[in-house]
Amino acid sequence: MDERKDDTPTAPEEAGLETETLESLRAQAARYREEAERNWQQFLHAAADLENYKKQAARQRDDAVQRTRHSLLYIILGVVDNLERALEHAPDTGGDAIVEGIRMTHRQVLELLSGLGVRPMEAAGMTFDPKYHEAVDVVSAASVHSAPGTIVGEVQKGYLLDSEVLRPAKVRVAK
Repeated sequence: MDERKDDTPTAPEEAGLETETLESLRAQAARYREEAERNWQQFLHAAADLENYKKQAARQRDDAVQRTRHSLLYIILGVVDNLERALEHAPDTGGDAIVEGIRMTHRQVLELLSGLGVRPMEAAGMTFDPKYHEAVDVVSAASVHSAPGTIVGEVQKGYLLDSEVLRPAKVRVAK
C-alpha cells in the first residue's frame, strides 16, 4: 500500500499554484504601475503649483515694492511743493542765506528725484488730458483768450515716473 501521507502537491497541482501565483503577481505589478503613474501625475501637478506660487509671490513682491516706491516719492513731492511755495514767497533780493539754502535744497531734491526717474510734466498751454491732468477749476475761454480745453494755469505740478503718471497735474482749464 502506497499511501501518500504527506501534503506535497503533485505536478499538476504545482503548475496550477504557479499559474495562480504568477497571475497574482502580474495583477499586483499592474496595480503598482497605476499607483506609480498617479503619484507621478500628482508630483507634476505639485511642481506646477509650486512654480505658479513662486511667480505669484514674485509679482506680489514687485507690486508691493512699486506701491511703496510710489508712496515715498509722493511724500517727497509734497516736500518739493513746500520748497517751491517758500521760494515763491521769498524776497528776490540776493544774498539771503536762508533763501539760498532753500534753493539749494530744492535743486538737490529735484536732482535726486530725476535720478530715480521722476520728472515734472509741463501742463500750461497744453490740451487737457484726463490721463495726465486733474481739472480743479474752469475759466471762460474768452477771459483768458484761449481755446476751449486748453490748460490756462497750473495749481499743482504733475510728475511722471519713467512714462507713468506719478501725480497728475492739478490745472485750470478754459471752457
